[in-house]
Amino acid sequence: MSLAIDGGIAIITIDRPAVRNAIGFATTSELDAAISEVAASDAAVAVLTGGGDRAFVSGGDLKELAAVRTHAEAVQMASNVRAVLDHLAALPMPVIAAMNGHALGGGAEVAVAADIRIAAADIRIGFSQVDLGIMPAWGGIERLTGLVGRARALLAVTSGTQYDATAAHEIGLVDLVVPRATFDAEWRALAARLAGLAPGTTRAVKEVVSATRPAVHPSSRDRAIDLFATLWAAPEHWAAVDAATTRRAAKK
Repeated sequence: MSLAIDGGIAIITIDRPAVRNAIGFATTSELDAAISEVAASDAAVAVLTGGGDRAFVSGGDLKELAAVRTHAEAVQMASNVRAVLDHLAALPMPVIAAMNGHALGGGAEVAVAADIRIAAADIRIGFSQVDLGIMPAWGGIERLTGLVGRARALLAVTSGTQYDATAAHEIGLVDLVVPRATFDAEWRALAARLAGLAPGTTRAVKEVVSATRPAVHPSSRDRAIDLFATLWAAPEHWAAVDAATTRRAAKK
């Protein structure tokens, strides 16, 4: 995890190439600390991106999460990560998700916690949790519904569809799609454009937009986490995890 703040732009990079920038326990804490530092800064815009070009965030770190077995443990895990993504969504300045690679499962939940998503043209994004017999619990369903509407959110989550960047843009899940060759230059130019506005402008606009359509949903938090934890602790989830692990091993 790295954080750089310069010229009114705060850039948080999740950099775990060995696990495709997956979210683990330490990563959750590091991300929260970085968000706190950004919140205390005078940055006009924040950017969240991943290291490399294979993954923005590939989801939860399944090796670490394999130790989470009971309903109570699943509630605690989901509560912790959701709190961090709520923290990200509640930052007082606009947050750009610079989607350098795929955002699947929990990675899609991270992406929709940002205000604006700019994606390289060759990435995919999808709420693939249903493939493991579970559901999004980090605020992703609520934020997705706000972005694409009730029916499309229901379809995206229950089907587990992995959308390419163009399809994601068509339904409103991604805001800007740019060629891979110019991706870094274009998200940096977007961030610089926002940072170059009159002082206080980006924060003022974010405040009004957030009041009109909140990105944090405390009223649904406890029930969403409880439903997720029930699915997590069920034998069907662990059977799906075992099957996925076997498939990955066979491809090596």
